[in-house]
Amino acid sequence: MSFEIKLPLFEGPFDLLLFFIERDELDIYDIPISKITHDFLDYLKHLEQMEIEVASEFILVAATLMKIKSKLLIPRPELDENGEEIDPREELIKHLLEYKKYKSVISELTEMEAARMTREKRGNIASELKELSKADDVESEIQDLDLYKILKVFQRVMARYAARTDETKHTVVQYPYTIDQQKNFVLDKISFKKRMPFTEFIEYKPDKIFVIYTFLAILELLQLSLVTIKLGEGFNNFWVEKLEEIPAV
Repeated sequence: MSFEIKLPLFEGPFDLLLFFIERDELDIYDIPISKITHDFLDYLKHLEQMEIEVASEFILVAATLMKIKSKLLIPRPELDENGEEIDPREELIKHLLEYKKYKSVISELTEMEAARMTREKRGNIASELKELSKADDVESEIQDLDLYKILKVFQRVMARYAARTDETKHTVVQYPYTIDQQKNFVLDKISFKKRMPFTEFIEYKPDKIFVIYTFLAILELLQLSLVTIKLGEGFNNFWVEKLEEIPAV
């Protein structure tokens, strides 16, 4: 009778170390190096017995574990800049924590990758034209085309054109306002009151085009320093005030 032994395969040495830590519920910040080194080497020994090639990264980590174990057995404390003792396991723990952090998001990234692979990229013109050619075979339609069918189509188009009554018409409207005309209008109005709210200009003739021309005229007068504007009461309202001319000296 023969027995077949199956060993789980791990993505890397840190994956194997995390497996031992989680299996035995060990404290990752206080790893028992002797035990975890024994388990790690035992796993590599089984791989060699099964004639499975051991990756160099596993051998490197095994050597690192044995080095840490020897430092702990023969204590020769190393001190940092502050004079505190350096834990030989510190570098290993740092790599394990980083690996654990990235491993925690691998499953989520795998799902996102699978979802992305199911989508079709936009802008694939060649693929779209190929699909359209399958749906509408233009060449087969032309094969069934004859002069009679062309004449029937032409007849229907001409009949539709003759029955069309809503012809397009273009009308050019000449507005009875100019900027110069509205400038004189504004100056004339404020010559009596000195200042006037913009709302009164609108009330004079509530026409959109009239209001636009009047507003543009006020802006030009403002640029010419003939009037000034001040914030008034109400929404979107302001006072238009005539500037007094300064006599020449």
